[in-house]
Amino acid sequence: MKSFLRRKSIEQLQKEGTNSTGLRRVLGLWQLTAIGLGGIIGVGIFVLTGVAAAEHAGPAVILSFIIAGLASAAAALCYAEFAGLIPVAGSAYTYSYVVLGEGAAWLIGWDLLLEYTLVIAVVAIGWSGYMQEILHQIGVQLPLWAQGAPGTGAGHRVDLIAMIISLAIAWLLTLDMKWGARFNNLMVIIKLSIVVVVIAVGSFYVDTANWHPFMPFGFHGVMGGAALVFFAVFGYDTLTTAAEESKNPQRDLPRAVVFSLTIALLLYIGMSLVITGMASYETLNNAAPIAKAFSQVGLNGITLIISAAAIAGILSVLFSFMLAGSRIWFAMSRDGLLPNWFAKVHPKYKTPYRPTLIIGVVTAIVSGLTPINEVAELVNIGTLSAFILICASIMVLRIKQPNLERRFKTPFVPLVPIIGIGFSLYLIISLPSITWIRFVIWMVVGFVLYLSYGRRRSNLYKN
Repeated sequence: MKSFLRRKSIEQLQKEGTNSTGLRRVLGLWQLTAIGLGGIIGVGIFVLTGVAAAEHAGPAVILSFIIAGLASAAAALCYAEFAGLIPVAGSAYTYSYVVLGEGAAWLIGWDLLLEYTLVIAVVAIGWSGYMQEILHQIGVQLPLWAQGAPGTGAGHRVDLIAMIISLAIAWLLTLDMKWGARFNNLMVIIKLSIVVVVIAVGSFYVDTANWHPFMPFGFHGVMGGAALVFFAVFGYDTLTTAAEESKNPQRDLPRAVVFSLTIALLLYIGMSLVITGMASYETLNNAAPIAKAFSQVGLNGITLIISAAAIAGILSVLFSFMLAGSRIWFAMSRDGLLPNWFAKVHPKYKTPYRPTLIIGVVTAIVSGLTPINEVAELVNIGTLSAFILICASIMVLRIKQPNLERRFKTPFVPLVPIIGIGFSLYLIISLPSITWIRFVIWMVVGFVLYLSYGRRRSNLYKN
């Protein structure tokens, strides 16, 4: 039990964070913000806005986004305070190590390794679907065996494109981080530009009559919509895992967290206003509601623009989450909780290439051989668990160490953390039982691994 409560010192971590850690410090404020935007804004902006409007909130989906955004912001502000305090790779894993102890840190790190890996697999499958559609439009057809995982269609054996893109992103992340950041910046610029163009063009075709009735499903529907779109407004936590590759982490990480969520939320609100103004909310319950709305007003060509944004958007999501997963693995290995072999950086590129390549191979296998619905079921519970721990940790730290010099302070503590905890608990409780069963199994495996390996090999135990 004592090992579970072993804690790191904030002062020691701050000192370590300013020293050379083997990784190259090449990321400025914009690059960090782009990583956050890469994690938050994906193809969901072109799907969830319409689906949430049709099934839950109607035109009041804008309120759903505002509520979900405020709930997500509560956790984001807690992340921002920690990011300013602890400029070390690992994000929620490292933050929990300081406040809650080694046991909680191990469990959340183990949890996030699974979550981030599954996010990458799900997104790779989605990217493959868009690419196959584009290839089909230009007359290129993959062999039947290469079009999807077993069970997704007659003759399907493997999702070849999903496997290839998983391996390609892993390869990119093993190179100099500066090149990876440039690629991600380009993808983020492309998708943000296209989203802005879609909102601007669509605004000329808004018919305010479509906003009546504004709240057809009542406020209960608005909250249901908020629960659905909540999963479109997190991902900013990915940028905090890159603390040791940031030029000025204590200054830039908190700003990047706030900037990325704010920009993303504004774009989601703009999209929800335009889409529900262009078409009746009842017509938006389909896989491509934005494209459908534009085709209804005679702008069929916009579907190609949306596809281009989806391709760029999904690539940046893959980049952000694979970056996050590999950095958490790196941090856990450096702390001795996993074999130190994984913490060796590339002699030339100075990246944690071993966990990155392993995650790439694992996600390639999962995305290539598993139907998307089976992979997606486990994605949400781990992220929400991390949100709860981070919000709780802020309250604990304010009581235990109120006089710490904080570069960024979460406002209105304990109210803001309580909002983050409450909304996350609400969403976790609503998850299906099979998700809980699989999550508990994964946690039990992690607990056994910690007791049999990490507990006695931890750097804190040795010291």
